[in-house]
Amino acid sequence: MKQLGEILLEEGLVTEDELLRALDEQIARGTSLGRVLVELGVLTENQLVAALAQQVGMRFVDLDDYAVDRAAVVKVPGPVCQRYNVLPIAIDNGQLILAMADPGNVLAIDDVRQVAQMPVQPVVSTHENLARALQRYIRADGEMDDLAHALSEEQEEEIDLSALGDSVEDDAPIVRYVNLVVTQAITDRASDIHIEPTEHDLRVRYRIDGVLHEMQRSPKSTQNAVTSRVKILADIDIAERRKPQDGRMSVNHKGRKIDLRVATLPTVWGEKIVMRILDNSTASLDLRDLSFGEANLEIYKESYNKPYGMILVTGPTGSGKSTTLYATLNAVSKPEINVITVEDPVEYRLPGINQVQVNPKSGLTFAAALRSILRSDPDVVLLGEIRDHETAQIAIEAALTGHLVLSTLHTNDAPSAVTRLTEMGIEPFLVGSALDCVVAQRLARKLCDKCKEPYQPSEREMIAAKFPWVPGEEIPTLYRPGGCATCSRTGYRGRLALHEVMQVNEDIERLAVARSSAAEISSTAQKNGMYTLREDGWMKVVEGKTSIEEVLRVVA
Repeated sequence: MKQLGEILLEEGLVTEDELLRALDEQIARGTSLGRVLVELGVLTENQLVAALAQQVGMRFVDLDDYAVDRAAVVKVPGPVCQRYNVLPIAIDNGQLILAMADPGNVLAIDDVRQVAQMPVQPVVSTHENLARALQRYIRADGEMDDLAHALSEEQEEEIDLSALGDSVEDDAPIVRYVNLVVTQAITDRASDIHIEPTEHDLRVRYRIDGVLHEMQRSPKSTQNAVTSRVKILADIDIAERRKPQDGRMSVNHKGRKIDLRVATLPTVWGEKIVMRILDNSTASLDLRDLSFGEANLEIYKESYNKPYGMILVTGPTGSGKSTTLYATLNAVSKPEINVITVEDPVEYRLPGINQVQVNPKSGLTFAAALRSILRSDPDVVLLGEIRDHETAQIAIEAALTGHLVLSTLHTNDAPSAVTRLTEMGIEPFLVGSALDCVVAQRLARKLCDKCKEPYQPSEREMIAAKFPWVPGEEIPTLYRPGGCATCSRTGYRGRLALHEVMQVNEDIERLAVARSSAAEISSTAQKNGMYTLREDGWMKVVEGKTSIEEVLRVVA
């Protein structure tokens, strides 16, 4: 077995001078070499434990940077984990990977093996790491289960609304349960929380990186209490259960204010609740954070720096259109210009910007609001969405009369935006004159940096994917998803946007006036240098940011 000092020197964690000084201190103090190095500030606790693990031939895991697999956590009851100070963190090749501060505790390994009914592979972590991880994974899930069972003992139909309270500090079990569901979702980087009644229970699912994951099942008898509590927080009528309703709530999580947009939907088994998590830090993003390619970003910058004209961002629901528009507002917003938005709903509250919430019941539609705000001397107008002829007509006229208009439209690609506006009844010559730039986008999952694998695709794969590669040339090295605990075995962690940026020049304007098809407009735009969504995706594949499969999944 190698000596600790030898390992530290090989790893470059200490110099010879530091090691000699620590050895002198060790003799003087009568303590271990590792402890002396930590006290002298030469090593961190994590570095010491990692070196000790290497000395005995074991793997070290830093749980602060490790995404624990919840499927592994539930294999061992919380009390067992807390008793032995251990945490199951992954399942690998049929073995349960168990993080331990004391890997020599054979009794703990045997007990976990019996409880989980599977072989155990111990890995080493620090006491502090384990304490934080146990607090996060065991306490939250365990308390959620305990609260769910405590709630199930209450009457299903009779809910004492006064006991539910409307304060987040309330210590009632239902309040703590809903708070845990929300805070755990934020911690897990979820974008949406789905609380769904089924025939026999209440299911909680989180959407993480665009994919839904089941997190919790509670007894059916908790359904009414949970629904009522969420409705109270979101200021929704709790007595109305027959029609969809919308609301909003805010929570503070680790010093950050996070808003949640709440929607209820009556189903055959009760009201389903979906909470969209709106992290306000998203609204302050810079355009460079949105994975624009350099060429696309330059074209887009040229458009939004103009004092007038219309910029449209297109794509399906959930493709990040609002985020792109907010980032654009951050780029153009200055104290000397007046920015007004009309949204339904107002997702992010932005300082220094006048935001208007659409309210059709009172007659405040997109068209009515837009007509009014044009009398409020705006320089930049953001429209949440162009849905009808009247809104489109006013927006086009605003763009032609000296305003910069930003909005979204539901089309599959950028060239289709031109034909979509003419289909709405806008005169083609007005579309060509007012429209300055169209951005189409999709969200694709990013490859996990810790486990992505380089590989050489075959010629057949390249041809089948229609990858821009000439047969006979050298095939580039690409990356594919691996699968580790950090990305919950998916191979992906986080998302990036694929963009198609079309600048409306004289050629496109001429085609718009001639009522040309979207295919003709697309062909001309590509000749003028536009990258299609798929081409932008291929560039990000070559850069190792995503995979061929992911691009094909999100782009037709």
